[in-house]
Amino acid sequence: MKIIKFLIINTLCLFVMGKSHPLQAQNKREAKAHNKVLKLMGSRFEVTAVSENDSLAWQAINAAIDEITRIERLISSWDTKSQTSAVNRQAGIKAVQVDEELFRLIARSLKVSKLTDGAFDISFASIDKIWKFDGSMEKMPHEDKIAASVAKINYENILLNEDKKTVFLRKQGMKIGFGAIGKGYAANRAKQVMQALGIKAGLVNAGGDLTAWGQQADGKNWRIAIADPNDKTKVLAWLAIKNTAIVTSGDYERFVTFDGKRYAHIINPRTGYPTTGIKSVTIVCPDAEIGDALATSVFVLGEKAGLSLINQLKGVECLIITDENEVKTSENLELNYL
Repeated sequence: MKIIKFLIINTLCLFVMGKSHPLQAQNKREAKAHNKVLKLMGSRFEVTAVSENDSLAWQAINAAIDEITRIERLISSWDTKSQTSAVNRQAGIKAVQVDEELFRLIARSLKVSKLTDGAFDISFASIDKIWKFDGSMEKMPHEDKIAASVAKINYENILLNEDKKTVFLRKQGMKIGFGAIGKGYAANRAKQVMQALGIKAGLVNAGGDLTAWGQQADGKNWRIAIADPNDKTKVLAWLAIKNTAIVTSGDYERFVTFDGKRYAHIINPRTGYPTTGIKSVTIVCPDAEIGDALATSVFVLGEKAGLSLINQLKGVECLIITDENEVKTSENLELNYL
């Protein structure tokens, strides 16, 4: 299979299409794409607003950036003043009251954990980082050390009190982190802020967690590149989308090989071993936060179990690139090869 050829997803536009507003149609020729790229949450963010009003577009972009910065302060485990850090400090000691927003994000994370049988787990932040993907590893860690590295990971030990809005980590040494869902949530919120200000079309790319709505300034659907996992500077595929999110997770050059077997940098929180068999996962769904969590989950579950899960979820599609460079898709994702 020649997978370097351009791919277009026909069914991606089946999500909420929306009707164009008469005023939008009148001003379509005058609309321009206003764009800003910067580093936020440790990743490359790109915020785009399509509007005929320059002032409104930049107001919305700046508001989106402010919102992303606010979310980073809320969920950061590195910021000692954040509520997330407070929860981690009190692990095994006492429950910590948090804002409604953080409480709901944790609650949604636990639902994904249950859905994926622990393949997704925000208590993954508790892991002992014994795997190195910088070329320095010469042999695999001992199996006892691997087992011990995940001993404190268990989403079932994250206890929520709905009435008091408190979070309690049952065991000392436990930590929560939002590396596999936080950027997706930030992308969602940035989009909502921009839409509330009147931006009818735009795009937020949060380090590969991308959400787009409306259409480009020329009236065409957004075309999103999927990087070749063998060379992230090259485009393997293009997806044509409107009003949906695309989240891609890939190991790219971050992997190790032992005894001829390739291990990706994504660790299975249930076993402590790196994932195998997959180079890249792309999730297509209406929600960037869910897509973010599911992309990691499919990596951990593997090709067969991952696709089985996605095929059970309404409105969610998946594209997997295996270690053998084969393209695998969920049942309702149709590909046209050019």
